[in-house]
Amino acid sequence: MQDATITIGCGMVEGVDAVPVEVEATARHSGDGTPRLLGLVDTCVREAYHRVIQAFSALALPAPRGVTTVNFAPAALRKRGSGFDLPLALALAGTAGLFPPERARGLYAFGEVSLRGAILPVRGAINVALAARAQSAYAMLCSPADASACALIEGLPLHGAATLADAILWLAGQRELTTTKPAQVPPERAPSAPDLSEIRGHETPKLALQVAAAGRHNLLFSGPPGTGKSAMLQRLPGLLPPLTLEQRLAVLKVHAAAGLDIADDARRPLRAPHHTSSVQSILGGGAAVRPGEVTLAHHGVLFLDELPEFRRDVLEAMRQPLEDGVVTIGRSQRTVTMPAQFLLTAARNPCPCGFLGHRHRPCRCTPAALARYRNRLSGPLLDRIDLQVEVPFVSATELRREVEPTGSTCALRARVLLAHERQLARNRDRAGRVVPNGLLAGDLLHRVARCTDAALAALDEFLHRHHQSPRGRLRLMRVARTLADLDDREHIEDHDVLGAGALRVG
Repeated sequence: MQDATITIGCGMVEGVDAVPVEVEATARHSGDGTPRLLGLVDTCVREAYHRVIQAFSALALPAPRGVTTVNFAPAALRKRGSGFDLPLALALAGTAGLFPPERARGLYAFGEVSLRGAILPVRGAINVALAARAQSAYAMLCSPADASACALIEGLPLHGAATLADAILWLAGQRELTTTKPAQVPPERAPSAPDLSEIRGHETPKLALQVAAAGRHNLLFSGPPGTGKSAMLQRLPGLLPPLTLEQRLAVLKVHAAAGLDIADDARRPLRAPHHTSSVQSILGGGAAVRPGEVTLAHHGVLFLDELPEFRRDVLEAMRQPLEDGVVTIGRSQRTVTMPAQFLLTAARNPCPCGFLGHRHRPCRCTPAALARYRNRLSGPLLDRIDLQVEVPFVSATELRREVEPTGSTCALRARVLLAHERQLARNRDRAGRVVPNGLLAGDLLHRVARCTDAALAALDEFLHRHHQSPRGRLRLMRVARTLADLDDREHIEDHDVLGAGALRVG
């Protein structure tokens, strides 16, 4: 009998992207039946053969006979994970003649197969589906749960099969499977997080929150403990505009690669790692490279509470992702690049005891302790934080005052969305991509700044008085541009420049 070779497409997640893998099975109907699995497969993939054979038996499906050779290409890439179960099972079913060979051409499959033949969800299905679409696959078979999670992906028919028999009979044309239709961007839910209207006073810090949300400016709050720094920063995601479809897919891909639960709305992620976190947990890494906190906060907010308590090497390692918007993990045989476009927010005390400069409580820190505390944050790191705002104690009178409706998260978000729309219409680079105010540079910044003569004079005066560097000038102009956008103005005025200077006291 002539040899039968069946190839099924699959993928393996490396970082946040899936590397395409082909599962090739060839059966010669002779020999002792000992399987040969080639292509640097790990123990989990080797065990898949036995799980699949048991599933064939449980479902009363004819299994391939004789010596079966299975190759996982590319051969030089180590294969790991249970997502290869389903493509392996389908390749073996094809060699047994359970469906026409042409049905396998251009097909992707991804899923774990249980001993009873059920197809189970696997981490990274969204990533593999995006790789399948990039490879022009005609369809992808997976578990019903994974098909539902991938519903936002357009241009790739997704078929959720509950069992291995369903998948094989569909390929044989004897059973219908529901095709998951592309979904629209899910609507935002009513905010479940606390509202900014619950915080009394702090008009300047609340303005800084709006500027940070509108222009993607990194933000640092400094002040004694109990002033509300963390409470305000945790409410910042409620001011951000909703995710677009493209951004939503990028966030889903990151969370799927990390094995996190997939949110069913368009809110932006908020990550708040503890200050004991290591470099690997912040940047990502490991033998099988997994995303870290800077990638999990992609298109969202990374909140670092008690910023000086983070290890110095952790903070310094974040400088490159802050500047480039990506994090690159190098290995001896490969380099993995993951996205890291996040808004950095942080809070710190003025000194170790927290009461330096307090009106009524004296600071107990020694000069040496103060110097060590301040040296934990380097100048280059602070230079990448546009907004550095003092958060003082609120007086008893302000605490009793009722908050105006204009101070709620919903009202402030309306201003942020207005500024965001102005940037969408104006801030486009030569490739047509939208650049937020916080990332403007070079000719694009000078083209969109549109400063009045009074604003330029105020800018020169401020730079001279405070001895700011050329980079400091750029950051001041970016913040001033966002302040003008929040007021729905085309040109930057002198009070925008002064306001930008007031929001950067570091």
